[in-house]
Amino acid sequence: MLTRFERISALTAAVLAVGLWIAGLVTTQALTTGLSDKATDAQVLAWVHGNKNPIILGSWLFMIGCIAFVCFAGLLRSRLAAAEAGDRTFSTIAFAGAVMAAAFGIAGQSDIASAINADSVSAATAGTLHRGGDVMFVGSELSIVLLLGAVAVLAFRTAVVPRWWGILGALVAVVALVGPIGWAALIFGLPVWTLVTAVLLARGPRGRVARAAAAATA
Repeated sequence: MLTRFERISALTAAVLAVGLWIAGLVTTQALTTGLSDKATDAQVLAWVHGNKNPIILGSWLFMIGCIAFVCFAGLLRSRLAAAEAGDRTFSTIAFAGAVMAAAFGIAGQSDIASAINADSVSAATAGTLHRGGDVMFVGSELSIVLLLGAVAVLAFRTAVVPRWWGILGALVAVVALVGPIGWAALIFGLPVWTLVTAVLLARGPRGRVARAAAAATA
């Protein structure tokens, strides 16, 4: 079971992750000039030149948020693994999904490369990096299916989190699989899921998990 310090650390990491994600997105979206989805490579490069500082700052904040999310996922894995025991298959799948989502999230901040090298990057490269972020977004969107799905399974098998929360997480995972609306699962569903799951972890072991731990130490 997680110690009190680890539970508080998980909650702190979750709050940091979500807070930095929001700060990063606000900085790169709200504090930069508008850019059309159909912008040409030359227009993308001009946008980068005009918004170098907010692009770099916003991307940096978002990437640190992804690192904080991995810390949260590592602490969550410890809790899941203790409840699952055995070969810990679903605990491993959940952690792998979280790491993949974070990695794709970091890679998705590809405009930072153009902003850092704004004086030497070509229009074609800036355009490619900008559009490559869409691929990374989809990769992150699909990766959270592993995380949410595995936790949902363990919610029913071990009660490591409430079953109602497992059901809601599974619904978010299903939404993530639906292309036209999957973005909502990543942008809105994952941050909410992360915060609520961290709160549930901070409350300590519950039900069957607590009884199993007591039996193991008896």
